[in-house]
Parts: sequence; C-alpha cells; structure tokens
Amino acid sequence: MATLSQGAVARPLNPVFGRNGLLDKYFYFSMSLLVAAIVIWGFSFTVNANLFHPAIPRPVILYFHAAVFSSWLVFFILQSALVRTHNVRWHRTLGWFGAALGSAMILIGCSTSVIMARFDTYQLHLPGQDSFLIVPFTDMLAFGLCLALAVLWRKKPEFHRRLIFIATCVLLDAAFGRIGSLFDRSLFYACLDGVILLGVVRDLLVNRSIHKVYLVALPLLMVSQYFIIQVWRGAPSWWLSIAHKILA
Repeated sequence: MATLSQGAVARPLNPVFGRNGLLDKYFYFSMSLLVAAIVIWGFSFTVNANLFHPAIPRPVILYFHAAVFSSWLVFFILQSALVRTHNVRWHRTLGWFGAALGSAMILIGCSTSVIMARFDTYQLHLPGQDSFLIVPFTDMLAFGLCLALAVLWRKKPEFHRRLIFIATCVLLDAAFGRIGSLFDRSLFYACLDGVILLGVVRDLLVNRSIHKVYLVALPLLMVSQYFIIQVWRGAPSWWLSIAHKILA
C-alpha cells in the first residue's frame, strides 16, 4: 500500500467537493461576491429614481443608510478574502470594526425605516407603509441576533462564519424586494432563503451533514417570515396601532 512520503502535501480525496476542495475553500468568498451581485442587480431597478435622480428629494438619512449598508458588503467581501488568503490576524482585527459597523446598521436601519415610512406616507402618499414597517424592523432584529451570536462565538469558526453569512443574507430581501414581480408575490423572503440554502448544500457536499446553525436558524427564519408576511399583508388592527404610534 502506498504511503505518504515525508513532506508530501495531502490532497483532498475529492478536489471539488471534499474537505479542502474547491467548494470548501472558496464557498464563502464566492457567496460574498454573489451577495454583492444580487444587491447591485436588485437595486438597479430603483436606485436612479429613488436615490440619484428623485423627482422629490429624499431625506438625507437615506443616503447615510445606503453608504453604511454598502460598507457592510465591502466588509463582508474583504473578510472572506482575508480568510481565503490566510490573513487571520487582519481578519480578527477588522472583525471589531465589523461589530461596530453592524451595530450602527441596526440603529440607522430602524431610523431610516421610520423616516422613509413617514416620507412615503405623507409626501408620496403611498398606501400600506404603516403595515410594511414590520418587515424592516424584523430584518434588523434577525440581523442583530445573528451578528451578536457571531461575535459571541468568534472563536468557533464553524459557527461564526455561518452566522455572518446568514446575517448578511437576511439583508437581501431589500434587494429582491426591488423586483416588482417578487415583491407583489411576497417572494423576496423565499429568494433570500434560497441563498442561505446554498450554505446547507455546501455542508452536505463537503461535510456530509448539516451544521446545527442552519438546523436552528433557517427554520426559525422561515416561520418568522411567514408570520411577518401575514401581518404585513393582513394589516391587523393590533399591529397598525403600534405602527401608527411609531410613525407619530
């Protein structure tokens, strides 16, 4: 039986799907690029009319919101690239910047949601902004929980990377929701869940099992998303009462 000679490099049994194969090495970096592509694609439908050349000037906070959330995408790509190139020290140092940036995103995201809901209701006279407020609020809640757990388990890479990945994917409903057909059919959540499911597929191909982060987080997300859709579309009186108080 052939044995590995001293100093020889061990190769994965499967160079694509095995441990240390291409999928294992490049999955999260590839996902960071995919997320960026989805954001660019989704927002391309509305960014000109809503941000660059609006008929009615938008509140200034919307531009801060765009800058901060775009910074998260750059941060996600950079951190994935640092891990891929084995610059772990830089990755950990920048991680604290990411924690601060993510915390700022929650505050800015909630504030922007309220201000833009007021603007859309009273300036643009768009209906349904009160009931829709539950969508960005719960997005920020889900993002914040995943981010907090990722920071807490930063020394457990298998937990940390999946939680950051899920946290970033949670934000994709804003991009998918810019596509009219997906928004009208309330499919933007299903689309972001599909991106997260790529992580599940990666685990099955590489590890032959699904990590517990996905086993817990994904079902919870799906159940909460169903609830949010029902509240948003159904506009029950209890939620409208809360939303009106927030907007007031």
